[in-house]
Amino acid sequence: MRRYFHPETDDIRLPGVLFALSDATRIGIVVALSDGSERTAGDLGGDIAKSTMTHHLKILREAGVLRVRSEGTRCYNSLRLDDLEDRFPGLLKQVLSSAARDGYAMADAHR
Repeated sequence: MRRYFHPETDDIRLPGVLFALSDATRIGIVVALSDGSERTAGDLGGDIAKSTMTHHLKILREAGVLRVRSEGTRCYNSLRLDDLEDRFPGLLKQVLSSAARDGYAMADAHR
C-alpha cells in the first residue's frame, strides 16, 4: 500500500494553501469534494490526463488541503475540512462561497 505525505495540521501554511487554490482545476476539485465525500482521481479527472490530475492532487495534498486514503489499488481523496478550519477559520468557507458566486462547479475539475 502506498503511503502519502500529509502535513500535520500545525504545519499547514497559508502561502501553500493559497497557491494550491490558485488554479481553476484545483478549485473545481475542492468544490467537488466540499460535500465531504471521497473520490478517486478518475472520478475527479474526467478527460484530464492522468499525469496532470496526479500533479494537481499532489499540490493540494502537500499543501494540506486534501487527505489521500489508499484502499487496495485505489486512492480516495477528501478535503481536510476540520484541519483547514482549525488552522485558518473561515478560509475554506469563503473560497467555496466565492467559487459558487463565480460559477465554479465540479465540472471545473474536468478542465
